Amino acid sequence: MRHSNLLVSKTLAHIAEILKVGKTGKLIDKEAETFIRDNGGIPGFKGYRGFPASLCMSVNDAVVHGIPSDRVFTETDIVSIDCGVVLNEFYGDAAFTFAFQSVHQDVLKLMKTTRESLYKGIAAAVIGNRIGDISYAIQNYCEKIHGYSIVRELVGHGVGKNLHEDPEVPNFGMKGKGPLLKEGMVLAIEPMVNMGGKAVKQLSDGWTILTKDGKPSAHFEHSVAIKKDVADILSDHSFVDDSIKKNKEIVDISINF
Repeated sequence: MRHSNLLVSKTLAHIAEILKVGKTGKLIDKEAETFIRDNGGIPGFKGYRGFPASLCMSVNDAVVHGIPSDRVFTETDIVSIDCGVVLNEFYGDAAFTFAFQSVHQDVLKLMKTTRESLYKGIAAAVIGNRIGDISYAIQNYCEKIHGYSIVRELVGHGVGKNLHEDPEVPNFGMKGKGPLLKEGMVLAIEPMVNMGGKAVKQLSDGWTILTKDGKPSAHFEHSVAIKKDVADILSDHSFVDDSIKKNKEIVDISINF
């Protein structure tokens, strides 16, 4: 599974190099599919339950499951890109939110907090803890400490030979509750955090989830394997950070771990 997740990470890094103002989501999606196939993988999302693209691409107030379109990116956009790959019969799954250079500082703070919360959740993903420990760590950091809102309707999940497996991994919950974490479990942990209220709605396309109040939302995701003292992060956002440093149109929001 590390191989499939590293291909996801390298695909996101490739996207970070080519993501530009004036380009369209459809163009980026086509480039990503080519990259995945050229590296021996199969796009994990394309055709999944009828989804029409290789990437979920969610812009500004879109939370997740956005469909790449002909809309051109502008310098004030944030773009959440969720990527899935099948390699050697196993799925990889990770996501990253990008910001162009004119994005407001308040939105960049939302993105950074969401990314930090992912690692708060991962820190709780160890043998002997429960799903609720992951959920609480993310919710506490985003809502109680920073005043943002956690989306309730959408959650993380187990991942393996299927894209979505048990258990579900909510980004809200109580310590000590939920399924026990055992060695060898692999979870896709993915905070979805709104600047405004937690309420969301779905577009008529049957996929795109938007914030009800129209305020921005951010999304970061890693796939991790449960171990005794510290989770093994199978995906790797450092590839993405390195690519962002080469692309002067994208804001670098890398954090110290």
